[in-house]
Amino acid sequence: MQVVRGIDALPLSHEPSVVTVGFFDGVHLGHRAVLGRTVRSARDRGVRAVAITFDRHPREVLTPDDVPRLLTTVERKASLIAETGVDVLVVLEFTREFSRVPAEEFVRDVLVAGVHAVGAVVGANFTFGYRAAGTLETLEATGRGLGFTAEGVELLQLDGRTVSSSSIREALTAGDLSWPRSALGRRFVLDGEVVSGHGRGTGLGYPTANLRTRPRLRLPGQGIYAAIGEVDGGRHMAAVDVGTNPTFGVDPLHVEAFLLDYVGEDLHGRPMSVEFWERLRDEVRYDSVDELVSAIGDDVEHTRSIVSL
Repeated sequence: MQVVRGIDALPLSHEPSVVTVGFFDGVHLGHRAVLGRTVRSARDRGVRAVAITFDRHPREVLTPDDVPRLLTTVERKASLIAETGVDVLVVLEFTREFSRVPAEEFVRDVLVAGVHAVGAVVGANFTFGYRAAGTLETLEATGRGLGFTAEGVELLQLDGRTVSSSSIREALTAGDLSWPRSALGRRFVLDGEVVSGHGRGTGLGYPTANLRTRPRLRLPGQGIYAAIGEVDGGRHMAAVDVGTNPTFGVDPLHVEAFLLDYVGEDLHGRPMSVEFWERLRDEVRYDSVDELVSAIGDDVEHTRSIVSL
């Protein structure tokens, strides 16, 4: 999949496309239904499939005091979208100026002139343009005058519950991994970089990799988790603490992973992802270090019984 960044990279090469537009945070099963329909429509027409997304959540510009934590980095989002068969991903910068572009102008300048759309596929609740005035009906009406078709894909329901990024975020905040796994169609993964910590884990016999994540990412609720840590192309069972180390006082909320069978070089500075499998227990304060070490040992054995590589 080709990734194109910025409005200045448009227009694309003059080849017709079927296009979809959305933020696609998490690329959950509802998003995949829209992306998959876009790809099928493009293949039926013999044209390319294009997805347009944004470099930040629109609310970061529109309501900066009320911005949701994100489920994916832009990089992971691109990788997940590529799995659907999309040919070109356009990542636009969502700025204050961009937010004021009227819906009809967005259709004309970006969809038609920018990616040469002959068809558009969006979620049934899709809105766009200044003050979110554009809807699926706007897209259909504008398309008729500009020579392209538009269709909507209904919101996906699982067990009577609507699949949405917000519902996944809410579940993760509560430490629930079941709904995210169902709604995403995969286990939740958190990306970051290994950074230096206090070194306490090494002294306890369980050296941990401390994960620095981007500030806008959603962390699972505080607790101890069974997981898989992926680093340098290797996958390792991991006991993961999302918490504040209350036995030693209170640190800022962070993620640290003990990779059960890792043998290798220091991981400091390397990218690592954590794939969450199951929440084991609450993070608690212990009266002694020995109690903490015993609890970690139990967490490690519990992780071995749950996780399979």
